[in-house]
This record gives sequence, C-alpha cells and structure tokens, in this order.
Amino acid sequence: MNFDRHSQLKLSQLQVLIAVADWGSFSEAALQLRMSQSAVSYAIATLEEDLGVLLLSRGRYGAHLTPVGEQIVDRARQIGYLLADIAKQANLAKGLHGGQVRISAFRSAATHILPGAIAQFCYRYPEVAVSIAEYDDRLDVENDLRKGRADLGITYLPTSNEFETGDLMRDEFIILFPPSFASTSTKISWQDLTAYPLIMAPDGDGCDAMVYAHCLKHGINLQATYHVRSDATIVNMVAQGIGAAISPRLAAEPIPVGVQVFSLPVPLFRTISTAVIKDALLTPAVFVLLDLLNNSVTVE
Repeated sequence: MNFDRHSQLKLSQLQVLIAVADWGSFSEAALQLRMSQSAVSYAIATLEEDLGVLLLSRGRYGAHLTPVGEQIVDRARQIGYLLADIAKQANLAKGLHGGQVRISAFRSAATHILPGAIAQFCYRYPEVAVSIAEYDDRLDVENDLRKGRADLGITYLPTSNEFETGDLMRDEFIILFPPSFASTSTKISWQDLTAYPLIMAPDGDGCDAMVYAHCLKHGINLQATYHVRSDATIVNMVAQGIGAAISPRLAAEPIPVGVQVFSLPVPLFRTISTAVIKDALLTPAVFVLLDLLNNSVTVE
C-alpha cells in the first residue's frame, strides 16, 4: 500500500480544527481543549501545511472556515463519529470487564450527585474506566451527548425530545441573603428581594432563565447588579455582604455560616435527570451506572 503525506494526518490536528470551527476562535478553542493558544495555532498551521490548503481565515472577529475548510471539518466529524462507534462496539464486547463510561454533567451535579454512584460502580467494576466532563450549565452537557462525546449526561428539565431522561431529584431554588439581613418573618416577600443588590450568573444561564421567567410570572422583573459565573464565588460574595442571590440549593452548597436561606415567595424547583440519546446503543456499564444513580438519589 502506498502512503502519501496526507496519510500521516493526526487525529489531534482534526480535533483542534473541529474545536476552532465550533467555538469560532483560537483562544476559545484552546480554553475548551485545555491547551495553550500557541499549541492550537501550531496544530492548525501544521495541518494546513500538510494539506497544502488554507482551512481558516483569521481576522479581528475570530477564525472562520474557508470553503475547503468546511468540507474537511465535515469529514473530520465523520471520522470522530466512526472512532466513537469503534470504541462503543469494543465496550459492548468487553461488557463489564473493560472499556469506559463517559459522563457529562453540570458542575453542581458532578460535585454532589455523581461521586456516590461512581464510588459504588468503581468498587464493583474496577476494570471499567470512568471519565467526567464538568460544565457550568446543561447546554454543554447536551451537546456532548449529541456529538457522541458522552454516553450519559446529567441535566435538568425541560430538555429536548431527542433525549431519554430519568428523574433523579427535585432541587429547590433558594434566596441567599447576607448575615446582616434582618427579617421579621420566616417567609420572604417579593419586595424583600430588592433589599440588596442581586448577584446572578451571566446572561444565557439556563437556571437563571427559569428564575427570571418565574418571577416575571408573578409580576417581579428582576434586575441583576452583578453577573458572576462561579456558584462558589456568588455564595461567598453573599457571605461578604455584597448582595443577595437566587440559586438552586445544590449549586449553593456548602452554604457558609451566617448566610441566610429562604424559599422564594412562590417556591420554584428544577428537576435534575439523567439523559441519554434516544435509541442509542448503550453499553452494559452505562445501564449499571444508570441503575446506581436511580437507587442512590431520591426524587422528592
């Protein structure tokens, strides 16, 4: 068999190209891949040199695929799907005596829900590797499932009908007030929400969207003063008296001593669930882990 220079293309180069295409910039692709920006640039430059074509146009507004770049990214994605399918077939053959389970979860679920079930799983099936990808919100979790990067996801409802879901627990949204907050009642009014500046996640956060919609339904148009991504940072800002926050309880834990916790005037919950692609060919290990999760977490 004859080999040319194109036969020496590296999978890692194609993965970097896909990441740049998905995120629209070298810096964001580097962040998602946990690589340096120079390593991403080098991988793309080397790939373009090997192929002899320009794959990306660079500009002040990011990196965009050229026409030939779009064609090559489509084929690179197909290679990724085929490689994932090869691994899945091998995992099916190994059953519970090898292979891996790939889990994607939003961060508070990965912190508080997964460890117990995974500990039981690893004790029973030590030959099966478990990997966890943690994200700030559910959109990245669901994208991992769609793109074959995860076998099992932990998300919250509602979600699209392309997924088969199983409820794990209901998580209440709570109001966090600083230690200095003086309440004359155990129940908070909507007006109490204006006593302090509000600290919320950046625009586009799925949980906050639920809160805004819920409050608007009851005539309250929330306006955040601070936008912070990290749940832990938000909670600690409340502890320091900077403002108040509305958060799912799971995301707020552990709650610092002194921070005052109340339910919303009209309670709001999110339903946390497992998710897999409908009609997906799941390995025995995924089924076992689903059972362990369902048995270790109680739905209210």
